Amino acid sequence: MSRPRPPRPSRALLLAAGLTRAAQTLLRARPPGGRERWERINHAGRAVGLYAGPAAALGAALAVARLRPGAGLAVLAAGACGAYDDVAGDHRRGFRAHLGALRHGEVTSGAVKLFGVSAAGLAAGALLTQHPLDRLLAGVAVAGTAHLVNLVDVRPGRAAGAVLLLGAPAALRGGAGGQPAAGVLGAAAAVLPEDLAERTMLGDTGAHALGAALGAALVAGNRRAGLLAHAAAVVVAARYGDRVSAWAAAAPR
Repeated sequence: MSRPRPPRPSRALLLAAGLTRAAQTLLRARPPGGRERWERINHAGRAVGLYAGPAAALGAALAVARLRPGAGLAVLAAGACGAYDDVAGDHRRGFRAHLGALRHGEVTSGAVKLFGVSAAGLAAGALLTQHPLDRLLAGVAVAGTAHLVNLVDVRPGRAAGAVLLLGAPAALRGGAGGQPAAGVLGAAAAVLPEDLAERTMLGDTGAHALGAALGAALVAGNRRAGLLAHAAAVVVAARYGDRVSAWAAAAPR
């Protein structure tokens, strides 16, 4: 008896892309709370909508839920923490600024996002791996990738483009992380054209959710050595966050 073929990564990509696109269209047509709540001014002084963020979070969460439903919920939680920062509007950047405010008794939206995304990453890591050390490394990798994608989200298309670049090898390689990686690529690709055209933006909602989902997909496709390398890379990126953001801002479109 022949074994049933596993679903192809291309199906996961198309499903996530379709869901993301449909959610973005629906949000634009009927934005909850009114259109004004969903509009922001970007770096160039143009009014753009935040519709892409929740839509990408939904598509990315669906992709990771194929691994573990709980991991998909963790991706949504990372997106929700980013959404809180989008709504609260605290524009201080960097861990030091938010932790410094916290030491003086001020709980910023960035601090809530920092600890919330970290908790979501650790939860996803615990669900995707078994050994305690692997769970820690996986949690750092998921949360760190969410932070990394947010770091490069300084100009149109940077965050979604980074997800496509970093996730493509995992999707092409296949294995346990192939399908979720392809799904994350689908969600990123669905929002990229309007992001580049400066009609929408991912905001912290979409950047953190896409990053967390990408991290989860990479965790699923790696063993301990890969987890260690991934965790170390995102820790270094966080340490030099200002330089990473500056590089992303200067990169040509």
